[in-house]
Amino acid sequence: MRGFPTTGHRPTLRTAAAVAASAALLLPLLGAAPAAGQGDVRTGGTPAGLQRAFAAAAAEYHVPGSVLLGVSYLQSRWDTHAGAPSVSGGYGPMHLTDARTALAHTATHPGQTATAHPESVGDARGDTARPALRPASAAPGVPAAAALPARLKTLGRAAGLTGLTAAALREDPAANIRGGAALLAAAQRALGEPLSADPADWYGAVARFSGADDTATASAYADDVYDVIRTGERRTTDTGQRVTLPARPGVRPGTAPLRRAGLRKGHAADTECPESVACEWIPAPYEEFGDDDYGNHDLGDRPASQRMEYIVIHDTEGAWDGVINLVQDPTYVSWNYTLRSTDGHVAQHVKAKDVAWHAGNWDVNSRSIGLEHEGFLADPDAWFTEAMYRSSARLVKYLADRYDIPLDRQHLLGHDNVPGPTTSTVPGMHTDPGPYWDWRHYFDLLGAPLKGTADAHGGLVTIRPDYAANKPVYTGCTDGDQPCAAHGSGEVRLYTAPDESAPLIKDIGLRPGGGDSTIDVNDLASRVSTGQQYAVAGRDGDWTAIWYLGQKAWFRNPAKQPTAVHAKGLVVTPKAGAADVPVYGRAYPEASAYPTGVPAQAVSPLPYRIPAGQKYVVGDAMPGQYYYAVTFDEASHKVVTGKDMYYEIQYGHRVGFVRAADVRVLASAS
Repeated sequence: MRGFPTTGHRPTLRTAAAVAASAALLLPLLGAAPAAGQGDVRTGGTPAGLQRAFAAAAAEYHVPGSVLLGVSYLQSRWDTHAGAPSVSGGYGPMHLTDARTALAHTATHPGQTATAHPESVGDARGDTARPALRPASAAPGVPAAAALPARLKTLGRAAGLTGLTAAALREDPAANIRGGAALLAAAQRALGEPLSADPADWYGAVARFSGADDTATASAYADDVYDVIRTGERRTTDTGQRVTLPARPGVRPGTAPLRRAGLRKGHAADTECPESVACEWIPAPYEEFGDDDYGNHDLGDRPASQRMEYIVIHDTEGAWDGVINLVQDPTYVSWNYTLRSTDGHVAQHVKAKDVAWHAGNWDVNSRSIGLEHEGFLADPDAWFTEAMYRSSARLVKYLADRYDIPLDRQHLLGHDNVPGPTTSTVPGMHTDPGPYWDWRHYFDLLGAPLKGTADAHGGLVTIRPDYAANKPVYTGCTDGDQPCAAHGSGEVRLYTAPDESAPLIKDIGLRPGGGDSTIDVNDLASRVSTGQQYAVAGRDGDWTAIWYLGQKAWFRNPAKQPTAVHAKGLVVTPKAGAADVPVYGRAYPEASAYPTGVPAQAVSPLPYRIPAGQKYVVGDAMPGQYYYAVTFDEASHKVVTGKDMYYEIQYGHRVGFVRAADVRVLASAS
């Protein structure tokens, strides 16, 4: 989330959010370990019965099977997550929520908490022009049940409807599916609708299942479920079971029942969101306080004053209520949008024309829009729901179209791809949304699937492992050095030679003393991520080498299960005669470009170089710019534009910048 300098681990919001939200609603859920024996699908003792469990529950509660499967797909993509709770305290394939139990387990088993890293805060603004903000801290607690919204306690209702125990609904996937079917049937009856066999008659019940209290969110959720029903889905779940939802392209639901649900109107007219997502306006305050201090963002005039180059994907490291309270703290940080896990609901906080403090790099902040997604990077089973992925993809597509931002991985950045602006900040840059964010699926939802664009002579590769099958071992998801739960990942590990026993690639910026890289979930030194592109540096059997951090880095790329596809494009390499050229963490103008009254900012290189003969993929060309905004009074704000041009490049796991005057631009196949 925020761009706080740290000492290696990505900080959490547990401490900061407790101040803003009070202990009652922080809900930093979740690294709860599954109960012994769970993870098998117990349907009459048959281990491969998930598809049958859906059919049985649908028949028992008179819910169309396609509706039950469609709702479950949007909640969990039919995964069980070994009985572990999601970020919002949801369990099982139907994501039945029992947030208080999930939080209580976390409170009594702190060693299992995926967010138990040392708290550390810094300057999310990512500049030294003003002091970093450091709010006080307090410890969170377990909220009373009455303090929780209905959307976070659906499992208790399911227990009452089915007669099943809460433990069974949490731990047994077949029971969980029965609970979901019972909730859908109850919602249908409450709307005065018959338990029809026609899936088109269930729109209102599906919308109510979302738990949303407004029509815009509920209808957006239902629209997504019916889109899944029409197109169909087929996938292998996290327990290795094949589940199929046959396509029903002719299903056109009637939406009238939702008007009888008594929900408030949701979509706010003053938000910058497409009509296809439910969006409300919860403003981040632009306020002055203390000794001429202010926060928590800067007013601007983008894109008239500065082109928007990036959309930055974050995760919150906290749950919805605490995070929403945090962004309303004028003494702290901000971002443009937050997305809720349970139903994909969106809150906008900062207008696109203004500059939010979210990325930890002022240059990136001034050229970007930041999206926070409810979740935890180090807890693979506190999952990012399909509802949130789809809502996010629609929002990003809308923003990309509106501001002419290309849909590729050098413009659609994770927070973990944002470079440190200066050498001293590199070790502390954030690592979210982490290896468990499914970039390949996300780009499919964006309508920009990651495909090969060349043959083997294209000169580039696009990283594209099979997310479900790609399960690199990570540590650091708990306080100890135990391996994280085995889980699909969009990241691929890099070695110094074509051998998995070879040392990992080192990052001299992350570890200035030359320390070894690790497999910690937050250690980005030797990892590439889905969608990133690199120049090919060599091949050896099942291994491919790329240029990465000034080194030749090797990754396994077998023909039968490739982790990358061929691509082509533009690359930079040092100009003839140069032994190497510097890499920068920000594209600032030359000193002569600054007018009187605006202090010139140092054009200081990072500890990285591009040696002669190496090539790095070009993301964009841009002029050196600096947005001077250090006072509450907008009259002093200025955008300084220089004559020096820069290229953004994919240098390591993070992007970087090189001066155009230092490099040549070539076709990758040349």
